[in-house]
Amino acid sequence: MRSVHRRAFLGAATGVSAALLTGCGTTATSRTAASGTPRRGGRLRVAFAGGGGQETLDPHLSNLFVEASRSKALFDKLADYGPDLSVRPRLAERWEPDPALTTWRVTLRQAAFHDGRPVRAADVLYSFARIADPRRAFRARAGLAVIDLPGSRAVDDRTVEFRLRHPYAEFPNLLAAFGVFVVPDGAEDFTRPVGSGPFIFTSFQPGRSLLLRRNPDHWDGAPYVDELQYLTANEESARIGALLGGQVDYAHDVTPTTARAYQDDARVRITRLPGSGMQAFAMKLDRPPFDDPRLREAMVLLADRRGLVDSVLAGHGQVGNDLFGKGYQHYAAGIPQRAHDPERARWLVRKAGAEGLKVRLDTSAAAGGFVESATVFAGQLRRAGLAAEIVMGDKDTYWTDVLDKGTLCCFRSGAMPIESHFAQRLLTTSTTNITKWRRPEFDALYAKAVSLADPGARGRVYAEMQRMQHAEGGYLVWGFADWLIAARPGLQGIAVSPANTLDWARFDKVWLA
Repeated sequence: MRSVHRRAFLGAATGVSAALLTGCGTTATSRTAASGTPRRGGRLRVAFAGGGGQETLDPHLSNLFVEASRSKALFDKLADYGPDLSVRPRLAERWEPDPALTTWRVTLRQAAFHDGRPVRAADVLYSFARIADPRRAFRARAGLAVIDLPGSRAVDDRTVEFRLRHPYAEFPNLLAAFGVFVVPDGAEDFTRPVGSGPFIFTSFQPGRSLLLRRNPDHWDGAPYVDELQYLTANEESARIGALLGGQVDYAHDVTPTTARAYQDDARVRITRLPGSGMQAFAMKLDRPPFDDPRLREAMVLLADRRGLVDSVLAGHGQVGNDLFGKGYQHYAAGIPQRAHDPERARWLVRKAGAEGLKVRLDTSAAAGGFVESATVFAGQLRRAGLAAEIVMGDKDTYWTDVLDKGTLCCFRSGAMPIESHFAQRLLTTSTTNITKWRRPEFDALYAKAVSLADPGARGRVYAEMQRMQHAEGGYLVWGFADWLIAARPGLQGIAVSPANTLDWARFDKVWLA
């Protein structure tokens, strides 16, 4: 999800039964949760933080993690992201562009909706037009702006021809984008949704429970479990308690503290999902003090990244190198890791005449670890003669407030392709350009990259863009957090894949042993 933050998932508990609020326990860590031969049958019960009584099953309104998981259970996209954020076909059997990269033909596989109707080109065009409707507030709308939908057409029932407004080699990223699910032509009522996903709707109590049943005719194979039940438990303690008390089989999103504190209990298995969340500080480059490149360099050299990962993430993560997307397709792994060099940082501060400078550091309880990381980093800044003024922001308005205000803030991001990170956050025209990075030469490189059909050539341009960011940019990316999932040992087949990718929170390929 784009800049997803924990505030969206850890609100006050709502619709949680007394049973879900009881119990305590411990956990054991594991890199994989799959073993043995898959078996069929049973009801799988999963606990997520929810969105309260106003929840909807409209997949185009998906925003929370629970909504994203429910949407992939009920619906399908044309494509989705693999573990490295490359695009994998789903309802689309294949896609191919014209030589100019301005027209893309998408061939649909043979798939059906839950009511037996085939998935057709008309359904795809309707779904995209619904998302792109300027009168609506669907989060995927901006990404689809490159498509000339009035000029696009159904060639036949299984072929869609998309016309684009400019050459765009990364068009498959749009097919896999968050929330771009295919619904039946004309669908508007999602109280009893009809999708083409691996599970079929049974019943729904917003803010409490969703019950689904196996789709025996799903194109990707029927799920192993007979039923899938989503239960709401907004507090992590409630999710863990329900798991240990036997009320659920899977608890989404547990903290590093929980995983570390209860590492010897055989009743629970923790699965780490590496690379699920970028952890960073964002410096604004269009105003003092970080319009001075010497101070930007001092900041990135002052950051003790290993110390931040060990203290804030309790070791459940990887050290960052001031670049988004470690381990993802097109990541510039060849750029040397930034070293912790407080001596040079102090020299740069002196050269900039900034000794004793007080730096405002905006943070908030809007995301887990923000307050802790700000506190740790403030201590590191003092070693170079800088003072940090930590300012606590409103968790409900933090992301809007820090987009244009302040000079330095805590930042995080979920998984997305590196190209999407560039497009959404680093172009002069990007609406979420929090660092105020505005470089015409960077914009020109992006335009060049997305006009190149050859992935290798495109990757080389992306690498050049990342070298520019590493040398001059405003993101101090100190780490990549592992997402932590708790499950009972009898639940098998949980994939190790970053949050927001196809295999994350996917329940048609797991089974109850």
